Amino acid sequence: MTAVAHRERDDLGTASRIMDVAEALVQVRGFNGFSYADIATQLHITKAALHYHYAGKADLGGALITRYATRFAAALAAIDADGGPALRKLAAYADLYLRVLRENRMCLCGMLAAEYQTLPQPMRDAVITFFDDNEAWLETVLQDGTRDGSVKFAGGSRAAARLIVSTLEGAMLVARSYGEPARFQAAAEGLLAGFAAGRA
Repeated sequence: MTAVAHRERDDLGTASRIMDVAEALVQVRGFNGFSYADIATQLHITKAALHYHYAGKADLGGALITRYATRFAAALAAIDADGGPALRKLAAYADLYLRVLRENRMCLCGMLAAEYQTLPQPMRDAVITFFDDNEAWLETVLQDGTRDGSVKFAGGSRAAARLIVSTLEGAMLVARSYGEPARFQAAAEGLLAGFAAGRA
Protein backbone atom coordinates (compact mmCIF):
# COMPACT_ATOMS: atom_id res chain seq x y z
CA MET A 1 0.00 0.00 0.00
CA THR A 2 1.38 3.41 -0.94
CA ALA A 3 1.72 6.21 1.60
CA VAL A 4 -1.08 8.12 -0.15
CA ALA A 5 -3.43 5.13 -0.08
CA HIS A 6 -2.61 4.53 3.57
CA ARG A 7 -3.35 8.15 4.42
CA GLU A 8 -6.64 8.05 2.50
CA ARG A 9 -7.69 4.90 4.36
CA ASP A 10 -6.85 6.55 7.69
CA ASP A 11 -8.80 9.65 6.67
CA LEU A 12 -11.86 7.55 5.81
CA GLY A 13 -11.57 5.69 9.09
CA THR A 14 -11.37 8.91 11.09
CA ALA A 15 -14.30 10.44 9.21
CA SER A 16 -16.38 7.36 9.91
CA ARG A 17 -15.51 7.38 13.61
CA ILE A 18 -16.40 11.07 13.80
CA MET A 19 -19.81 10.34 12.32
CA ASP A 20 -20.34 7.37 14.64
CA VAL A 21 -19.77 9.51 17.71
CA ALA A 22 -21.75 12.46 16.34
CA GLU A 23 -24.69 10.23 15.42
CA ALA A 24 -24.84 8.79 18.92
CA LEU A 25 -24.67 12.29 20.41
CA VAL A 26 -27.52 13.54 18.21
CA GLN A 27 -29.67 10.51 19.01
CA VAL A 28 -29.19 11.04 22.74
CA ARG A 29 -28.74 14.80 23.18
CA GLY A 30 -29.97 16.36 19.96
CA PHE A 31 -27.99 18.32 17.37
CA ASN A 32 -27.75 21.42 19.54
CA GLY A 33 -26.73 19.39 22.58
CA PHE A 34 -23.13 18.71 21.60
CA SER A 35 -20.11 20.52 20.23
CA TYR A 36 -17.01 19.62 18.27
CA ALA A 37 -15.20 19.61 21.61
CA ASP A 38 -17.39 16.71 22.77
CA ILE A 39 -16.45 14.66 19.71
CA ALA A 40 -12.78 15.57 19.96
CA THR A 41 -12.72 14.50 23.62
CA GLN A 42 -14.33 11.12 22.92
CA LEU A 43 -12.02 10.37 19.98
CA HIS A 44 -8.89 11.89 21.54
CA ILE A 45 -8.28 14.08 18.50
CA THR A 46 -8.02 17.83 18.04
CA LYS A 47 -10.85 20.08 16.94
CA ALA A 48 -8.62 21.02 14.00
CA ALA A 49 -8.73 17.37 12.90
CA LEU A 50 -12.53 17.51 13.02
CA HIS A 51 -12.59 20.63 10.89
CA TYR A 52 -10.28 18.91 8.40
CA HIS A 53 -12.98 16.30 7.76
CA TYR A 54 -16.08 18.47 8.29
CA ALA A 55 -15.48 22.20 7.93
CA GLY A 56 -18.43 23.08 10.12
CA LYS A 57 -21.11 21.45 12.21
CA ALA A 58 -23.67 21.93 9.45
CA ASP A 59 -21.45 19.92 7.08
CA LEU A 60 -21.23 17.15 9.66
CA GLY A 61 -24.99 17.27 10.18
CA GLY A 62 -25.65 16.94 6.47
CA ALA A 63 -23.30 13.97 6.24
CA LEU A 64 -25.00 12.33 9.21
CA ILE A 65 -28.45 12.58 7.62
CA THR A 66 -27.17 11.26 4.30
CA ARG A 67 -25.56 8.24 5.93
CA TYR A 68 -28.56 7.56 8.16
CA ALA A 69 -31.01 7.84 5.27
CA THR A 70 -28.87 5.52 3.14
CA ARG A 71 -28.80 2.89 5.88
CA PHE A 72 -32.53 3.24 6.47
CA ALA A 73 -33.25 2.88 2.75
CA ALA A 74 -31.13 -0.28 2.72
CA ALA A 75 -33.18 -1.64 5.64
CA LEU A 76 -36.40 -0.94 3.73
CA ALA A 77 -35.00 -2.66 0.66
CA ALA A 78 -34.18 -5.69 2.84
CA ILE A 79 -37.77 -5.76 4.10
CA ASP A 80 -38.98 -5.69 0.50
CA ALA A 81 -36.56 -8.46 -0.44
CA ASP A 82 -37.90 -10.66 2.35
CA GLY A 83 -41.34 -10.37 0.82
CA GLY A 84 -44.46 -11.42 2.67
CA PRO A 85 -47.77 -9.67 3.31
CA ALA A 86 -48.07 -5.95 3.92
CA LEU A 87 -48.72 -6.31 7.65
CA ARG A 88 -45.49 -8.23 8.10
CA LYS A 89 -43.62 -5.48 6.26
CA LEU A 90 -45.26 -2.84 8.45
CA ALA A 91 -44.28 -4.80 11.57
CA ALA A 92 -40.69 -5.04 10.30
CA TYR A 93 -40.74 -1.29 9.69
CA ALA A 94 -41.88 -0.60 13.26
CA ASP A 95 -39.16 -2.95 14.50
CA LEU A 96 -36.51 -0.68 12.95
CA TYR A 97 -37.61 2.02 15.41
CA LEU A 98 -37.82 -0.39 18.33
CA ARG A 99 -34.24 -1.59 17.83
CA VAL A 100 -32.97 2.00 18.00
CA LEU A 101 -35.05 2.72 21.10
CA ARG A 102 -33.69 -0.35 22.86
CA GLU A 103 -30.23 1.19 22.50
CA ASN A 104 -31.54 4.25 24.40
CA ARG A 105 -31.46 6.30 21.23
CA MET A 106 -34.01 8.08 19.08
CA CYS A 107 -34.50 8.11 15.34
CA LEU A 108 -31.83 10.52 14.12
CA CYS A 109 -34.23 12.47 11.92
CA GLY A 110 -36.89 12.42 14.63
CA MET A 111 -34.48 14.15 16.98
CA LEU A 112 -33.53 16.62 14.28
CA ALA A 113 -37.19 17.31 13.54
CA ALA A 114 -37.62 18.42 17.16
CA GLU A 115 -34.92 21.04 16.50
CA TYR A 116 -36.08 21.82 12.97
CA GLN A 117 -36.36 25.60 13.35
CA THR A 118 -32.75 25.89 14.54
CA LEU A 119 -31.20 23.77 11.78
CA PRO A 120 -29.45 25.11 8.67
CA GLN A 121 -31.69 24.97 5.59
CA PRO A 122 -29.83 22.10 3.88
CA MET A 123 -30.33 19.96 6.99
CA ARG A 124 -34.01 20.93 7.15
CA ASP A 125 -34.44 19.85 3.54
CA ALA A 126 -32.67 16.54 4.18
CA VAL A 127 -34.88 15.78 7.20
CA ILE A 128 -38.02 16.40 5.15
CA THR A 129 -36.66 14.20 2.35
CA PHE A 130 -36.06 11.39 4.85
CA PHE A 131 -39.67 11.50 6.04
CA ASP A 132 -40.98 11.87 2.48
CA ASP A 133 -39.05 8.77 1.42
CA ASN A 134 -40.37 6.78 4.38
CA GLU A 135 -43.93 7.83 3.68
CA ALA A 136 -43.56 6.93 0.01
CA TRP A 137 -42.32 3.44 0.92
CA LEU A 138 -45.16 2.94 3.38
CA GLU A 139 -47.67 4.17 0.83
CA THR A 140 -46.50 1.51 -1.63
CA VAL A 141 -46.75 -1.20 1.05
CA LEU A 142 -50.25 -0.08 1.98
CA GLN A 143 -51.36 0.00 -1.65
CA ASP A 144 -50.03 -3.52 -2.16
CA GLY A 145 -51.90 -4.61 0.95
CA THR A 146 -55.21 -3.18 -0.23
CA ARG A 147 -54.79 -4.89 -3.59
CA ASP A 148 -54.26 -8.31 -2.04
CA GLY A 149 -56.90 -7.72 0.63
CA SER A 150 -54.56 -8.02 3.63
CA VAL A 151 -54.80 -4.39 4.77
CA LYS A 152 -57.64 -1.95 5.27
CA PHE A 153 -57.72 1.68 6.34
CA ALA A 154 -59.95 4.73 6.05
CA GLY A 155 -58.96 7.49 3.67
CA GLY A 156 -56.05 7.47 1.25
CA SER A 157 -52.78 5.58 1.45
CA ARG A 158 -50.78 8.79 1.77
CA ALA A 159 -52.69 9.88 4.87
CA ALA A 160 -52.31 6.38 6.32
CA ALA A 161 -48.55 6.42 5.67
CA ARG A 162 -48.26 9.78 7.40
CA LEU A 163 -50.22 8.41 10.35
CA ILE A 164 -47.80 5.51 10.71
CA VAL A 165 -44.67 7.68 10.65
CA SER A 166 -46.13 10.27 13.01
CA THR A 167 -47.41 7.68 15.46
CA LEU A 168 -44.15 5.74 15.59
CA GLU A 169 -42.01 8.85 16.00
CA GLY A 170 -44.30 10.16 18.74
CA ALA A 171 -44.42 6.79 20.46
CA MET A 172 -40.62 6.74 20.53
CA LEU A 173 -40.53 10.09 22.33
CA VAL A 174 -43.00 9.04 24.99
CA ALA A 175 -41.43 5.61 25.53
CA ARG A 176 -37.99 7.19 25.83
CA SER A 177 -39.29 9.58 28.50
CA TYR A 178 -40.36 6.60 30.60
CA GLY A 179 -37.36 4.48 29.67
CA GLU A 180 -39.78 1.77 28.61
CA PRO A 181 -39.42 0.39 25.07
CA ALA A 182 -42.42 -1.83 25.85
CA ARG A 183 -44.59 1.30 25.68
CA PHE A 184 -43.47 1.85 22.12
CA GLN A 185 -44.00 -1.80 21.25
CA ALA A 186 -47.56 -1.72 22.59
CA ALA A 187 -48.34 1.47 20.70
CA ALA A 188 -46.90 0.07 17.46
CA GLU A 189 -48.81 -3.20 17.80
CA GLY A 190 -52.03 -1.31 18.48
CA LEU A 191 -51.47 0.93 15.48
CA LEU A 192 -50.79 -1.95 13.10
CA ALA A 193 -53.68 -4.00 14.42
CA GLY A 194 -55.93 -1.26 13.10
CA PHE A 195 -54.67 -1.96 9.59
CA ALA A 196 -55.44 -5.68 9.65
CA ALA A 197 -58.12 -6.49 7.09
CA GLY A 198 -59.50 -9.32 9.21
CA ARG A 199 -60.09 -7.08 12.22
CA ALA A 200 -63.67 -7.10 13.42
